Amino acid sequence: MVERDCPTAPDGALPSAGATRRRLISVAATLLVLPVVPRLAQAATILAVRTWPADEYTRVTLELDSELKAEQFTLENPHRLVVDIEGLTLSAALNDLVSKVRPDDPYIQSLRVAQNRPNVVRLVFDLKQPVAPQVFTLKPVADYQYRLVLDLYPKVAQDPLIAILNKQSGPDVDDPLARILEDIQRNPVTRADPPEPPRVRGQQPAPALPTPPKAPPTASRGKQRMLTIALDPGHGGEDPGAIGSSGLREKDVVLRIARRLKALIDSQPYMRAYLTRDDDYFVPLHVRVQKARRVHADLFVSIHADAWVKPSANGSSVFALSQRGATSAQARWMADKENAADLIGGVNLGTHDRQVAKVLLDLSTTAQINDSLKVGNAFLDEIKKINRLHKNSVEQAGFAVLKAPDIPSVLVETAFISNPQEEALLRSASHQDKLAQAMMTGIQRYFTANPPLARLGDVS
Repeated sequence: MVERDCPTAPDGALPSAGATRRRLISVAATLLVLPVVPRLAQAATILAVRTWPADEYTRVTLELDSELKAEQFTLENPHRLVVDIEGLTLSAALNDLVSKVRPDDPYIQSLRVAQNRPNVVRLVFDLKQPVAPQVFTLKPVADYQYRLVLDLYPKVAQDPLIAILNKQSGPDVDDPLARILEDIQRNPVTRADPPEPPRVRGQQPAPALPTPPKAPPTASRGKQRMLTIALDPGHGGEDPGAIGSSGLREKDVVLRIARRLKALIDSQPYMRAYLTRDDDYFVPLHVRVQKARRVHADLFVSIHADAWVKPSANGSSVFALSQRGATSAQARWMADKENAADLIGGVNLGTHDRQVAKVLLDLSTTAQINDSLKVGNAFLDEIKKINRLHKNSVEQAGFAVLKAPDIPSVLVETAFISNPQEEALLRSASHQDKLAQAMMTGIQRYFTANPPLARLGDVS
């Protein structure tokens, strides 16, 4: 048996026992090595590329069929951002990303793409100004697969307080925010960043919003105080919100309504409006709250367009915060859906102190909720004149975006975008005007019945 199965020597003689053993070991070693020869890794497939330029920051998103790692660094003279992505090869989709850079992008001048080394693609962003970049990944959620996100923030964060003061108040108007701005300009200070949470190597934190300054004493009596209304168009950027059957996106229509309402507010001698989002980009929920507090808003109005699984659902709704649970199963479902906006829009959880954000969102007071209910009732009384109400009273649930502790806050679901008839109304410019006017009248009714206190001067 052994003689028949073993190879013979060149002269026909049987091999020695030692030679046979050496050949067997050699064959066995070959069999052991073969299975572990590495195969070439299959490159990930890019499903979509998107850019979201805005004054606050520019976001670049690569959607892929698998999760990838990336490393980034910045260069100066000229300013550049370099991102190396592992597991990619050059493709038409990456070339498409180059064409998506808009000339009016505040941060990106141009983009170059190259195969830096096998299985590694390098993106080089030529910048218009120095940036504090964030590069992070998102797991699949909603209609998205894996996403690699590049957020390009300015090194010095924009202050919403300065942006809102473009409207000059008259000589007979007490404007505490103008005095704050004057104080900032006379005594500029360097912002002290909070302690940084752990983050991946090479990643820089996004600039935090400046800390709200203490307000100076109020002006002399007899002057009517300027009121600041924070308008919050829901969703934006990567998060389209609900989408109607004809393709109307919630994020688009609510921004149009908010802009119309802002124009009405700004036309009043003692009011001005501030938009938490003035273009198509994503703003995390807690940042929306921070922005409203930064500008010392007297009222916060979040504007949305509802959706339901059945297209027959219709009507407008107004929501306030609840600390004791939702007033209905639908209110709870609605709050859960809206609170999931951060997951869909894409929040980098490694760059902000989650505990601080949680504390901010847990400080809401009973007085704030009571005032919010008054605002909500005033809104319902006006909205019912132009559209059916889904609920005749203000509903309550744990909406994260309504948790400013010291600002009356309401969330308005203008209509059901999932209802074809109401979607057509929302698309109509005339109906958008009617909704804005109804909310404007509701705001005026609330402040007429509840004159604002000079609370800015009472801040200690």
